[in-house]
Amino acid sequence: MTPQSHHTHASDKSEKAAQPAAPVCRRLVGRTAVITGAGSGIGLASARRLASEGAKVVCADVDETTGKAAAEEVGGLFVHTDVTDPAMVEALFDEAYETFGSVDVAFNNAGISPPEDDSILTTELDAWRRVQEVNLTSVYLCCKAALPYMRRHGRGSIINTASFVARMGAATSQISYTASKGGVLAMSRELGVQFAREGIRVNALSPGPVDTPLLRELFAKDPERAARRLVHIPLGRFARPEEIAAAVAFLASDDSSFITASEFLVDGGIAGAYVTPL
Repeated sequence: MTPQSHHTHASDKSEKAAQPAAPVCRRLVGRTAVITGAGSGIGLASARRLASEGAKVVCADVDETTGKAAAEEVGGLFVHTDVTDPAMVEALFDEAYETFGSVDVAFNNAGISPPEDDSILTTELDAWRRVQEVNLTSVYLCCKAALPYMRRHGRGSIINTASFVARMGAATSQISYTASKGGVLAMSRELGVQFAREGIRVNALSPGPVDTPLLRELFAKDPERAARRLVHIPLGRFARPEEIAAAVAFLASDDSSFITASEFLVDGGIAGAYVTPL
């Protein structure tokens, strides 16, 4: 049920229909955006989209190879970052500010969904803690580090990656992942309220299942698990990373200037479905 771990069985027709038009807007000119987990999946797609809209993009990733490649592709800055390390997170936002003069957007996106995080009956405490550290504590650390720079300029948009599993239950559980995303959702709401009068917006982005390399790796081995998920999505397919990136760009821009302390669902209708179309 993770937004980064599903395999798509969509037809060529539906895939073509999903292709978004190339962005023609330039809503982020002069803005600096820091993206964690920028080396792949939703993070990489978002780095591309925000750069196309004029942002100066700081790509943070624990993987130096993919992180550097992402930064080079979008003409941005790469900062090697373990998002569970407070000193490295502080250094990330400090370097972003020192290089570009502002921190206008923080897309706190890094996350994991390891196979050892499963049913509560089989998930060990070490696995629980690791997922909480990467998926929830890292968002706390990134928000804590980004907010002082945003407060200096009296503006900013923080976007934290939650998930549709923060509001829905699954019998095919990933217990720590689900709990961590619930925490991200609640924390984002609280920060959005706390800093609203300072011109800083904080929202949780809740993707549905997304067709990423991690998804294909996990579910190509088990078509039955993928099929159990796909049947619940009214649109009949998994999302493309670019579709999630389009939502990130909207939340980063002034087009969403009256949206804060919100959950922004991009889930193909799954959270609203009782019975899906045949």
